[in-house]
Amino acid sequence: MTQPYDPTKPPVALEHDGTLVVVIEMSQASWLVAAIVPGVARRPLQKLKPDQEALLRLLTRWREEAAEAGKPVTRTALAFEAGRDGFWLARWLRARGVEAHVIHANSVAVAREHNRAKTDRLDTILLLRAFLGWLRGEPAHCRMAAIPSLADEDDKRPSREREHLVGERTRLVNRLKAVLVRLGIRGFKPTLRKAAGRLDALRTPDGEPIPPNTLSEMRRDLERLRLVREQIAAIEAARLERLARAPATGPDAMVRLLARVHGLGIETADMLVREVLARDLRDRRAVARYAGLTGTPDESGRRRREKGLSKAGNARVRRGMIQLAWRFLLFQKDSALAQWYRSRTESARGGVRKVLIVALARKLLVELWRLVVAGQVPRGVLLRPA
Repeated sequence: MTQPYDPTKPPVALEHDGTLVVVIEMSQASWLVAAIVPGVARRPLQKLKPDQEALLRLLTRWREEAAEAGKPVTRTALAFEAGRDGFWLARWLRARGVEAHVIHANSVAVAREHNRAKTDRLDTILLLRAFLGWLRGEPAHCRMAAIPSLADEDDKRPSREREHLVGERTRLVNRLKAVLVRLGIRGFKPTLRKAAGRLDALRTPDGEPIPPNTLSEMRRDLERLRLVREQIAAIEAARLERLARAPATGPDAMVRLLARVHGLGIETADMLVREVLARDLRDRRAVARYAGLTGTPDESGRRRREKGLSKAGNARVRRGMIQLAWRFLLFQKDSALAQWYRSRTESARGGVRKVLIVALARKLLVELWRLVVAGQVPRGVLLRPA
């Protein structure tokens, strides 16, 4: 059985004399590469165009310099911050024998001055310092992101695309309603299939038809709305088809298992599995931390206060779990989690209910993780037949 990925610990201990340590400060126009080369006193710094082949040639040159200095390189450890480039470079380098890591950008300590200096050169120094501490095994020096495969990244696209399309659908509907309200027309439903054919019959309070330019604009928006709805339906149909022919193990099996929980639909189940539950997380604390559902205490001297959610995790999971927690109270009234929430909020004010719904979301996410990983059904939770 493989061990869960630990972002705070390096895979092997650091041997300074045989390890080439490299960091990259990446931007759209260029890459700034800094390194510590064994046997070489200087700290080389090289600016490259975004070219992976040129980077590989640079690493080969530094290895040759180390060998000439009598310190042959047996390990090449490279790191860069997570950003718009994603994980493709890390996968490409690992396929060519380079130990590549991706650093969580918010885990790198920076100076706290309000007007601190910030350049790519200074950023490479900070990255190199953080990466060296992580390689030495210093706890919580920085955190690494788990590098997913290309297939794992692709599995997330349907759920994320559907979320984007649903937002676009809402924007178009609100835009159409706002145009009509500006003309004094109310009660028209742009979501109806025959909405485009009913525009000509609409009249303003003065008895006038919709002005021609506004009418043309609304027809174009309705056409966009029709296309968006068709794309959403296509994504949902493709998901159901994939789940129908999926094997009995793996992420698709997790989705089918979660969809058996009353109050939890296919869309929410697919999002949770692809975003968090299929990941190789260590324990329940890592699950809650990944979703950003943990607190941020502020304690110093006599001061004791809670600053709220950290929001450092996956925003999609956090929003989905808070919405699911409210639904869970309606569909799973006899479950232990729902009873726990009601006992805590029976005589509480509205603000306390909002705070505790986050605690319920955190507990519920952990229970769902145990359900798909170990098959432990939460106490009192109703499941649909398989």
